[in-house]
Amino acid sequence: MSDDWKRLAAEAALQEVRSGMKIGIGTGSTAEFFVRALGRAVAEGLQVIGVPTSERTAALARELAIPLSSLDEIPVLDLTVDGADEIDPHLRLIK
Repeated sequence: MSDDWKRLAAEAALQEVRSGMKIGIGTGSTAEFFVRALGRAVAEGLQVIGVPTSERTAALARELAIPLSSLDEIPVLDLTVDGADEIDPHLRLIK
């Protein structure tokens, strides 16, 4: 998948985010586009708490000043954004 498609997917996912949400943040190239877009939205005033799935994602989120927590502290999330590892012929996503 090209970076343009990944960026568009990340921006579409960001449209589902509302202030006050607790968001699971995945890992990978598409998720990185989402984290960067989320960081811009947080800088513009969006208030969320992210729960990263990896230290790599956590480091990027911290760099972008996205508030973070953990599943131990927030066991129920409003939304999780992650990339698909594979898509089958019926357009079902496989993680």
